[in-house]
Amino acid sequence: MKTLYLLRHAKSSWDFDELSDHDRPLNNRGRDDAPLMGRELLSREIALDLIVSSSAVRALTTASLVAKELEYDTSQIVIDENIYGAGKEELYRIIQKFPDDVDNILLVGHNPEISDLANMLSPEHITDMPTAAVVSLRFACFTWKEITPENATLLFYDFPKNHK
Repeated sequence: MKTLYLLRHAKSSWDFDELSDHDRPLNNRGRDDAPLMGRELLSREIALDLIVSSSAVRALTTASLVAKELEYDTSQIVIDENIYGAGKEELYRIIQKFPDDVDNILLVGHNPEISDLANMLSPEHITDMPTAAVVSLRFACFTWKEITPENATLLFYDFPKNHK
């Protein structure tokens, strides 16, 4: 069985006009929501084998804040520059190349692509994911190349406003 967690990065700041979109940091709400969702994953007894993040500052910061709550070594976060700007089909291909010796993976990305991917893979409709939302999908297969909506089960869909 393979379990995929799709996490949209937390709320980012638009306060720095001189920064590129790629380099925008999290705002205060984002810095609060990312650890909150990490704690929620911890309360579900989620143990990740791998965290893969977009190279964008806001995504990588989100991944790091969640990882700390899960006691996952932040130096082990894999940064994949192909996630930033990738469409749902490209994200799907990235996932299919994940190593088969890991079963529980968190992918941190951007909207609308992460919501589109969640809907492409989920047997149930998922609304547009707000910032710091997470979708968990379990696949009845043994390799990442085999994941499809047909062998998927939606385990949960959660977001910060559920906990405030």
